[in-house]
Amino acid sequence: MFFSNVTIIFNKWLIDTAGFTILLTCWHLVYATIATQILARTTTLLDSRRNFPVTGRLYLRTILPIGLLYSGSLICSNVVYLYLSVSFIQMLKAASPVAVLFASWSWGVAEPNLAKFINVLVIVFGVAVSSFGEIQFSWTGFFFQIGGTCFEAVRVVMIQVMLSGEGLNMDPLVSLYYYAPVCAVMNFLIALVSELPKFHWEDAARAGFGMLFLNASIAFILNVASVFLIGKTSGLVMTLTGIFKSILLVVASVLIWSTQITFLQTVGYTIALGGLTYYSLGYDQIVSLGTTTLAWINEFFSSNGGSGAMRSKRLIVVGLSSLVAVIVVLELTLSERGRRMLATPSWQGRHGGHGDHQ
Repeated sequence: MFFSNVTIIFNKWLIDTAGFTILLTCWHLVYATIATQILARTTTLLDSRRNFPVTGRLYLRTILPIGLLYSGSLICSNVVYLYLSVSFIQMLKAASPVAVLFASWSWGVAEPNLAKFINVLVIVFGVAVSSFGEIQFSWTGFFFQIGGTCFEAVRVVMIQVMLSGEGLNMDPLVSLYYYAPVCAVMNFLIALVSELPKFHWEDAARAGFGMLFLNASIAFILNVASVFLIGKTSGLVMTLTGIFKSILLVVASVLIWSTQITFLQTVGYTIALGGLTYYSLGYDQIVSLGTTTLAWINEFFSSNGGSGAMRSKRLIVVGLSSLVAVIVVLELTLSERGRRMLATPSWQGRHGGHGDHQ
């Protein structure tokens, strides 16, 4: 969650500072290519790649097309930061499972289901309401985000169809080992005609070469962290952290860039997240989690029983929660950015202009 949100915020800052998106993505992929090659030769993290008999046929039928889709997804996901706010992008990303489901139905991987279709309509409705409530809406940014979502959905389904058909299974780091070189070349070719003619080294110097190296390192560490997360936890944990991470990123966008969030957007995003949670977990899992959470809360605030260590943990949790709340309040009330944000009519549901974000 930490590295994912830091990567998104860091990318947004670099794009605003340097103004180049495809070149930034290309740099990430070149870094990932070099890093995975080094890890493959010095660690055991990529040993599972030996299970893949990579022939010319396998490369052309699976790795190359999936890599091209991955490249398109990365390009769209970065270009969209030029047009939309981070918070609104996260709201639109709530529709990603919808795209994956429709792609699965189209490829015959999953059978159409009325219950899932209704659930999908709820998510789409929530995202639509969020879009209507967006103050700085941009059709260009909207279509870039939709394009990135579609690229990623088809990529996910192709991985399931093609690699499963070959009897193969890749973890994220091994996937990066194979896809990063393809994506780096693809992004460079696109940048060659779109961004390189306008690129000057002063743009990179303005962002800082050290910051560019740090940015690529954090983006790569995110992939390594995801490997360990998958290995040590379950899909349920990944789903829950993903939803919570999205909420945190919306809050961070408000605090860092003073993004205006209208009441209509809040309602729409809440509906979309509710539908996404139900779609990802199902009724039984949600009830089980609710029961477990209530039992934990009851135990947490129980005045009787509990060892000294448990009481200490309770005090630490309450103390940290209070500290975070105080920091947020101080940020909103004392800082110039916070006062500007509170002074805006963003919670009155009023629609503003339709210009591009920054």
